[in-house]
Order: sequence, then C-alpha cells, then structure tokens
Amino acid sequence: MPHDHAHDDGFAAGRGAPGHNGPGRAAGRGAPGHNGPGRAVRIGVGGPVGSGKTALVAALCRALRTDLEIGVVTNDIYTTEDAEALRRMGVLDDNRIIAVETGCCPHTAIRDDIAANLDAVEALEDALAPLDLVLVESGGDNLTATFSYGLVDRQVFVIDVAGGDKVPRKGGPGVTASDLLVVNKTDLAAQVGADLDVMRRDAAARRGDRPTLFTSLVSAEGADAVAEWVREQVAHHRGG
Repeated sequence: MPHDHAHDDGFAAGRGAPGHNGPGRAAGRGAPGHNGPGRAVRIGVGGPVGSGKTALVAALCRALRTDLEIGVVTNDIYTTEDAEALRRMGVLDDNRIIAVETGCCPHTAIRDDIAANLDAVEALEDALAPLDLVLVESGGDNLTATFSYGLVDRQVFVIDVAGGDKVPRKGGPGVTASDLLVVNKTDLAAQVGADLDVMRRDAAARRGDRPTLFTSLVSAEGADAVAEWVREQVAHHRGG
C-alpha cells in the first residue's frame, strides 16, 4: 500500500546528523555516553495508513520525555510529513527527530534494506547520547509489514477500528507476530459498527500470549498503557 511521507531532513537525502540543544532532555541526565548494555532500546511502530502511528508516537513522546532520553526516526516515501507534524506538535526538540525518505515501499526500508533507517538511528544515538529510546515509525503499509530485528528490538503494530472488527481475525505478520498490537481509535467503534469484544477475542486467538492494547488518543491519557509497556522494555534492556 503506498504511503506518502517524506522528510525535510530526510536521511536518505544525505542530511547530516543532529546536534544537541537544551529543551527536551529528561531532567537530571548526565553527560553524553551510552546507557545500559550499550545503546538505546529501538522500538518500531508500524501499521496501515491512517491507523494513528504518528499520533501514537507523539503521545508516547509526551508521556515519556520527562523520564527518558528519546529520539524518533520517521519514514515516508516522498515527503517529510510525519517528522514535520511531530515538530509542529513540539513533542521533542527538533534535532531529536530524523526523517527518512524511503523512495520505496515502506516495508522494504524497515525489513529488507534497513541501511537508511539504521544510519538514522545510529546518528541520533551518536549525536544525542545517552539515549534511552529510539522510536522508528514506518510508513503506512498493510498487514504483512514487519520490522527487521536487525533494526529494532521490539515492534508495535497499530490498527484502528475504522477498518472494521474483522482486521485482527484477518491476521498477517503485523497482527500475529508484533511484540505489541495496538487497536486504536476505540472512541469511533460505535460510529463504524465495530465490536471491540470481537476484536479482543480475535486478537487473542491470533496472538496467543502476545499483548494487545486498546487505545483512544483523543484524551491525554489515551496512550498510558502503551507508554507503560515501553517503560517495561526499557527497564528490561537496562537490566541486560
């Protein structure tokens, strides 16, 4: 499924690495240097176009930025739309957000040829060390989209109720194999006739013990459960 984002400081376009600035650093952090086993936890955020990936990334940044040092890499095919949106929202300092213009199908850049994304992640880690967390947002794709574990440590797949309550039942690697499935826009369920209990049942049947969380990002607390899951991944990483 095509996806139309790109980035003004698109990494594929050969832009340089970001530098430091003041606001946006977690309180009380020391001098640059790697944390834990040696680098930030890298979490991929994938899912179909319009499912709410950028909104989720923004909500996670707001929820976690006072506790964790965060960087973000966004992916778009031809634009820098998602990175620009995050900067406009002011969720992090601008230099903590890098855009990758993939010029190809989204899944190619996160799974098959990860070089541009890996360069962007490592540039953030080098320039802004110590980082605790790097969020890598994929361009919008279909239910087969997954990240290479050479690029990320964990992956989140975001679907939304507007696609219908059949989506978890349809499966696909994004639904079945992601470390966390997020069913977003639950506030729209009644309007689109989606049964959340059906989605919950089918997700459990498809995913077994893998967690599924239901979110509505129209409220400030809408991503709290996902943020807590992310904190657990960071704590696990720090513990080695």
